[in-house]
Amino acid sequence: MAVDLVIFDCDGTLVDSEPISVRVGTAALRRLGWSIDEAEYAERFVGCTNEYWNEQVGETPPGWREQLHADYAAAVKAELCVIEGIEEALDQLTVPTCVASNGRHATIRRSLELTGLAERFHGRVFSAEDVARGKPAPDLFLHAAATMGVAPERCVVVEDSPFGVTAAMNAGMRCLAFAGGLTPAARLTGLGATLFHHPTAIPDLIGSFARE
Repeated sequence: MAVDLVIFDCDGTLVDSEPISVRVGTAALRRLGWSIDEAEYAERFVGCTNEYWNEQVGETPPGWREQLHADYAAAVKAELCVIEGIEEALDQLTVPTCVASNGRHATIRRSLELTGLAERFHGRVFSAEDVARGKPAPDLFLHAAATMGVAPERCVVVEDSPFGVTAAMNAGMRCLAFAGGLTPAARLTGLGATLFHHPTAIPDLIGSFARE
């Protein structure tokens, strides 16, 4: 089956934002009195929608969310970088690409602009804000594929979280799962995706899908 579209998640797949998110989020929840460490935070929240996160956190004191957003924005501005090897992989791809992320459009845009990736995906960025349900539901990936005019079975999704891999499987798409990032390989195994450990493997893996 030919591959006519590669759909990239953003956080943890294109940009190395997940360690920042986990560190800042864990500290913020501890200020609320939660007993949680970064490993538990990563397992519970990496790749989730903003709505899911808000539901889990519940009511917060005045100013708490504003402080969280300010802390995250400052850390992103100072530290955010691309995932090592992703630009090389993008340079080698010969099929159309797009981004589909559970993040908000403003957050995705900021991340892509700060890391110099924005022009690579200009006009081809999709957010959970665009659909009724974010990942792990298939809605976002199906919306991206439909907008790009490609059938789901001719898409390959590149993800780094169980939420995202599950969404790709639910959408009837093939999936590459990045096991070299924050999410342990064990949590990505058995979900139906092909695991890889370095982004430079992506072009060859997509080529192998096309030859199947």
